[in-house]
Amino acid sequence: MIHSLFLINAAGDIFLEKHWKSAVSRSVCDYFFEAQEKASEAENVPPVIPTPHHFLISVYRDRIFFVAVIQSEVPPLFVIEFLHRVVDTLQDYFGSCSEVAIKDNVVVVYEVLEEMLDNGFPLATESNILKELIRPPTILRTVVNTITGSTNVGDHLPTGQLSVVPWRRTGVRYANNEAYFDVVEEIDAIIDKSGSTVFAEIQGVIDACVKLTGMPDLTLSFMNPRLLDDVSFHPCVRFKRWESERILSFIPPDGNFRLLSYHVSSQNLVAIPVYVKHNINFRDGSSTGRFEITIGPKQTMGKMLEGTIVTSQLPKVVLNVNLASTQGNYNFDPVTKVLTWDVGKINPQKLPSLKGSMSLQAGSPKPDENPNINVQFKIQQLAISGLKVNRLDMYGEKYKPFKGIKYMTKAGKFQVRT
Repeated sequence: MIHSLFLINAAGDIFLEKHWKSAVSRSVCDYFFEAQEKASEAENVPPVIPTPHHFLISVYRDRIFFVAVIQSEVPPLFVIEFLHRVVDTLQDYFGSCSEVAIKDNVVVVYEVLEEMLDNGFPLATESNILKELIRPPTILRTVVNTITGSTNVGDHLPTGQLSVVPWRRTGVRYANNEAYFDVVEEIDAIIDKSGSTVFAEIQGVIDACVKLTGMPDLTLSFMNPRLLDDVSFHPCVRFKRWESERILSFIPPDGNFRLLSYHVSSQNLVAIPVYVKHNINFRDGSSTGRFEITIGPKQTMGKMLEGTIVTSQLPKVVLNVNLASTQGNYNFDPVTKVLTWDVGKINPQKLPSLKGSMSLQAGSPKPDENPNINVQFKIQQLAISGLKVNRLDMYGEKYKPFKGIKYMTKAGKFQVRT
């Protein structure tokens, strides 16, 4: 399976390596560096690179390449999924998976990687199980380990490793039984200058935090499950029941986990919650141009736009800009020609605008096309796809039925309590 793992930063330096079988020379990464030089951007490096004696399979996360070395053919997606799980685990342990965080906790990183793979094959990949095996680093624990010479390795084998439900530890007890589910959706859309949608899709996930006593068996149903396409589940979900009834039936892990991720690709179902009015003019031979943008929420959404950021890659003929914004601050980089406008929260009663003039190179021809405008924003408590939860039931001995399920209208969050 996986023989070695190399971590390579954006500068092309190998700052960490881990071997599970025989040590593989760093020179095998030369094939990766050749592919990296040919790629225009880091994201364009081929995920699978064959070499005379190995296969290099990599993912790019947080400005770091995670490169796995394989000696025999295996399903590439299997390795890619494992590498993403490694990144998610390190983020859960240290708060981020940056090069600095990894170097500061290099001992814990090696301990975690040793538990995640056994002789090159995935063994323990659930975060709550790993935290029983390798305790997360804290300031106090670091000081104690330095003085006593001890490690973060746990003294006992997690009970879940020996059960038929390896993702959940046994003997869980809570005074208050609670379950929280957070629906997070990201919309990716392209809109032409007339306001018509050219392309639109939604990537969504349901993250859960379950704190229930014992070994609960949950079922979660949706009012419109046919919306979901290309669904990826946590191993706890019973896939056959989803195929036949479109109901999520599962014994949840204890604590935080991602229940499922999904995709909505039908443009008819994707409602774009913002609109942009713009007026960008260039003239042949002129030394000035006009730039004007107004952004606002669509009245049908009824939610507040937050964290709004507008960026635009202006043409090379633009030397500088002289703009005035009614809200937020803007910044223009004369080297990269990137204009960034940090709008923040938008008040529907007073729409923000950014307008003014652009200084152009004298005698320069008019650009072939106007620049693209990119808009990023957040909307709290709104599932843009229209996904709605129908009900959540819990089965098991000595469990009361849920006496209160709190749903917010068109909300992205819901919680239940017993």
